[in-house]
Amino acid sequence: MTMIKKTLISMLAIAGVVSAVSAQAAQKINVAHVLSAKSHYSVGAKAFIKTLEEVSKGEFTGLEHSGGALGGERELIEGLQIGSVDVVITSTGPLGNFVPETYALDLPFLFRDYDHARGVLDGTIGQELLAKMGKHNLVGLAWSENGFRHVTNSKRAIKTPADLAGLKIRTMENKVHMAAFSALGASPTPMAFPELFTALQQGTVDGQENPITVITATKFWEVQKHVSLTGHVYSPAAVLTSPVLWSGLNDQQKGWFKEAAKASAAATRAEVSRLERDGVALLRSKGMEVYTDVDKAPFQKLVLKSYAVYSDKYGTSMIDRIKAYK
Repeated sequence: MTMIKKTLISMLAIAGVVSAVSAQAAQKINVAHVLSAKSHYSVGAKAFIKTLEEVSKGEFTGLEHSGGALGGERELIEGLQIGSVDVVITSTGPLGNFVPETYALDLPFLFRDYDHARGVLDGTIGQELLAKMGKHNLVGLAWSENGFRHVTNSKRAIKTPADLAGLKIRTMENKVHMAAFSALGASPTPMAFPELFTALQQGTVDGQENPITVITATKFWEVQKHVSLTGHVYSPAAVLTSPVLWSGLNDQQKGWFKEAAKASAAATRAEVSRLERDGVALLRSKGMEVYTDVDKAPFQKLVLKSYAVYSDKYGTSMIDRIKAYK
């Protein structure tokens, strides 16, 4: 064998070893959420994965698990805590059961509009709440979004609080939301999201409350007739990662994850804005009756008592700071 051939073989062998090591070093990250693969959460999950793969130059790859394939939101958050799930995009609904301070974000009629909500979450208050998650065995990376929540049901249009009387309304497993709907005269029925469509289909519950983004992504027009744009709660979402994974990352890698989460949140908010603009027309085209002229004042008055779920334990400082933000 000539020297040239030996050299070439050696170079190919080294290249093969390097390639094998690189492939072995690539770490796959599971990114999970409960909405469909066509939802705004999925847009965010894909942006997270794409950004992480790019900034890490392939050191990390990602795999999306949509539609509650790995469980409901409570199960996903529990999975983060034990390390069986790597990254989760979740609503704040069940998050308060793990990080009680975040209950403040779920108070009805607290946020004036999208600019107010996004400003608060991207500013000092939002960063403080992300930091508090570390005390509860979670790592908060960024605030994402669902949008303002509205009521759908199969019985009648909701124009006044009296129209909610006696209706079984699915809520998230969230004390603030349940207290608010009780105050409005409904019968709140907490339920994991993956169970909701079937429950509506079978009449186990009469209605539910979610942003237009979720109503469209889940095709609730197949099991609901009426939509009332109550806008009763602004619903953030959080991009979280597992402390088990996080503890094994160096500072540079942590920076990559934060950058990916930021990109995820930006992509999700852009999709929320698009769906807010186009969603009502879509719902009407699918046969839903959409009531837009809701007088919110009577709703606001009745739900004020639900604030006590938070303020009796944590005071009003956070509430006052959010209201005062400009």
